[in-house]
Amino acid sequence: MKVRVAVNGYGTIGKRVADAVARQPDMTLVGVAKTRPSFDAQRAIAHGYPLYVAGGGSRDAFEAAGLPVAGTVEEMVRASDVVVDAAPDKVGKENAGRYQAAGVRAIFQGGEKAEVAEVSFNALANYAQALGKQRVRVVSCNTTGIARAASVLTKGFGVDRWDVTLIRRAADPSETQRGPINGILPTFTLPSHHGPDVRTIFPDLAITTTAVVVPTTLMHVHVNHARLTRPPSDAAPVLDAFRGTRRFHIFSPWEKVDGTPQVMEFARDRGIPDMMENVLWANGLRLDGPDLYFFQAIHQESIVVPENIDAIRAMFNLAPDAATSMAITDKTLGLGPPSR
Repeated sequence: MKVRVAVNGYGTIGKRVADAVARQPDMTLVGVAKTRPSFDAQRAIAHGYPLYVAGGGSRDAFEAAGLPVAGTVEEMVRASDVVVDAAPDKVGKENAGRYQAAGVRAIFQGGEKAEVAEVSFNALANYAQALGKQRVRVVSCNTTGIARAASVLTKGFGVDRWDVTLIRRAADPSETQRGPINGILPTFTLPSHHGPDVRTIFPDLAITTTAVVVPTTLMHVHVNHARLTRPPSDAAPVLDAFRGTRRFHIFSPWEKVDGTPQVMEFARDRGIPDMMENVLWANGLRLDGPDLYFFQAIHQESIVVPENIDAIRAMFNLAPDAATSMAITDKTLGLGPPSR
């Protein structure tokens, strides 16, 4: 039997999660919910996804736009086994009680506080902790990227201390109300919230994060300095460890990928409009004694999508471990296997 999945919120994350669910052999998409008509709603209809009215939305408004509606979000929830809540930040907390009252499991996104769920989730890091859970929170894009890297470094080399500076995009491409900005904006919460969020998955990791916002929509970039407790003699084993792990893509110097514009062009050229992997550069990683320095780029629109799919499998025990689930997810999404 396939797990029946509903997606509440059909914006940047929700529409990508819905597409991913529709590709899974062990899941079926019940429908998606939006509060008002838009080109995204039109896209849902074009894809054959049943469209439901969420929040204070009006059925008449959708139908006046020529968009047929399958029902209300409450009806969608009742027809589902699990709801992926992709509503705007903080709205998920408001929705949590509705899901619980309906007896339906729920997945929340990183814009919600950790307390909304039983566990904060990253497939590489703690898949087993989500097995059979009722409420799971997939951590934010930046936390997902750091948690993936932490899974590699803590297991293979140990981490004594880790400092990350996040160069954050100002807005997603569609968020014209948030930008553009003409400047570099420090985030004056010091340290930033990303470190504590990582510790919801790695509670003993000594990590500190700071952030600045820059005028771009093309990805975040992390500047990392990690002091390893079991450093190798050179950087090659670290690079090999990243290369050999799912959801990492390493660019070599000959590929002439100088930064995030070329990364996104690469993603489009391979037939996937997004970059769901952590992006590293072979010439952007250096080991100096125990000190590891590396850059990584994170596509904020899509990196959490495969994590949502793996969270569903964990909650319903559809795959016994992370490796099994990630292999299925990555194949269906067109992501490559590890390079070794």
